[in-house]
Amino acid sequence: MITLPNDPIRLFSDYVTVTGIGRLESGPGGDPALVGKQLGLLNGASWITLWCNYFGKRYLPGVKLVNAGNDAVQLNFTEAYVKGEPCPPQENIHAFVRMARDLVELGHVDAILITCSTMNRSYPAVAEAVDVPVVQIDMPMMEAAVNHGGKVLVIATLVTTVNSTQALLEETAQRLGKGVVSAGVTVEEAWHRLAAGDIQGHNDLLAQAIRESTARESFGCVVLAQLSMTVFLLSYPDPEAEFGLPVFTSGQLGFQRVKEVLTA
Repeated sequence: MITLPNDPIRLFSDYVTVTGIGRLESGPGGDPALVGKQLGLLNGASWITLWCNYFGKRYLPGVKLVNAGNDAVQLNFTEAYVKGEPCPPQENIHAFVRMARDLVELGHVDAILITCSTMNRSYPAVAEAVDVPVVQIDMPMMEAAVNHGGKVLVIATLVTTVNSTQALLEETAQRLGKGVVSAGVTVEEAWHRLAAGDIQGHNDLLAQAIRESTARESFGCVVLAQLSMTVFLLSYPDPEAEFGLPVFTSGQLGFQRVKEVLTA
């Protein structure tokens, strides 16, 4: 049985503070170069909007964030993975194309960020379907890992993400004309901790995986494969000092890339 928070007033207050409410005008303050810009967030589930809004406002102050996506996307690709079918399914990609068009036609966004790692395979179809820039949230992280050099430790918590992440890393290396060697670790217990609301436990299990993996062999850097894993930085804000190598997250590098796109 799920235990609801003891202080629901604080829960709802904090939630609205982070997510805001639908309104035409931008919020107060922000980076003058970003105020007035609108970013469409193409999500693989509804719960991830908290991450999108928190890290979006942290790295893109002044940008209006317009979210699209729902739990049906995640449920469908999870079911496909369990059945041994292609993941993500083609119907998920069609759904992302439809939602991307909605973001442009209804939300009048200036750019779109695909926030779901499992759905990174939708990027070509989405980019072709709309006339605004499209950023795949994992791409800057993969570029950073390939350019950094050394063996890449890819850590995921959701098994459906692994194949898409590995494919994107290899495609990025080929596009940059460089080689890449990687090893993957899936920490499913961290996903269960996240689902139970134990963010600190989630973060500590990721830290444990980094320490254990780097004790066994040498790595050049670490990639945390999902946007949800960006909360790791809340517990370990200086991972290079903590672990002796850079730890790249899509929530930081992805939104920073969007800033470059919106201010170009």
